[in-house]
Amino acid sequence: MIHLSAAVRQNLLSLQGTADLMSKTQNRLATGLKVNSALDNPNSFFTASALNNRASDLSSLLDDMGQGVQTLKAADDGIQAITKLVEAAKGKANQALQSNKIVDRRRFAQEYNDLLTQIEDLAKDAGYKGKNLLAGTGNDLSVIFNEDGTSSVTIDAVDYTDSSGALGLADLTIGTSGTTTISQAQLTAGDEAGDTLDVQVGGSSIGTVDFSDDDIDRIAGELNALDGITATVNGTNIEIVSENGQVSIDDTDATADFGAAAVSTDYVAGSFDTDASISTSLDTLNDALGTLRSQASTFGTNLTVVENRQNFTKRLINTLEEGAGKLTLADTNEEGANLLALQTRQQLASTSLSFASQADQAVLRLFG
Repeated sequence: MIHLSAAVRQNLLSLQGTADLMSKTQNRLATGLKVNSALDNPNSFFTASALNNRASDLSSLLDDMGQGVQTLKAADDGIQAITKLVEAAKGKANQALQSNKIVDRRRFAQEYNDLLTQIEDLAKDAGYKGKNLLAGTGNDLSVIFNEDGTSSVTIDAVDYTDSSGALGLADLTIGTSGTTTISQAQLTAGDEAGDTLDVQVGGSSIGTVDFSDDDIDRIAGELNALDGITATVNGTNIEIVSENGQVSIDDTDATADFGAAAVSTDYVAGSFDTDASISTSLDTLNDALGTLRSQASTFGTNLTVVENRQNFTKRLINTLEEGAGKLTLADTNEEGANLLALQTRQQLASTSLSFASQADQAVLRLFG
């Protein structure tokens, strides 16, 4: 067994203590933490761990909030685009109202229907990551704000993929003109002095035409002169068209048989054929615009809520991490100063140990 003097032993213990303190200080400088484990400070370590865990949980929710914001923005972009298409459809209705030609009105009705198709297609394309707030059932968006799910918001989806649904914009009837044919044989069979052809549209007579000479070119010309009638000679037939209703032509004197009356059966009234029906469509379009603006406002409110919670969560995460840092982070300036002081102490302890050893050696020299 080796026996050390009290002075040497005291200096050795001092050096060991200094070395331990230097090791802790160097570890704090290397990790940046003054509490690296529960052994350093159980209270601070576990409190900081709880704060960091909550910050981590909120950080995961923050990603979901961000995706919720993008889903809402996609829906809002869709509504803005649909609004422009509805305004364009309203423009078509106004153009139809300003025209007195049925053929133009029916062309505008077709263009109106094309715009409704675009509205439906656009609504189907307004999704984000598989969630479409304009596609109705199954697309409601739920955004969770806290780690236990007790705080959240649910955004209800609307269905604009069928324009006749929530927007009330059904396809228009384009309309079909009434058409019929008069043959040369009919004219010849009914030919008699003073006889005329009675032309009716929609059940009302619009005029008569003399056909005693069987001249189909002349007869077609006189038919063309009647309001709402278009007549075209095709071989030995006169083809007659009316955009205003079912057309019926028969001879006024049946002594000589004209044969069966030429009556159309294919006429269908168009939704833009009358001013009243166009005005009804304009009212429906105005209602649809009101619906779109209201829904845009709702989505805007939801977006404000989610963005506000997103910003709040970012600040809360920073607060939690800052609080954990106050419990565990090392002050590098202080630890650097401590290391310098410990290095000085170590040097002094080494010198003191050397002096203590020299004193023991002096005792040995007495016996030399």
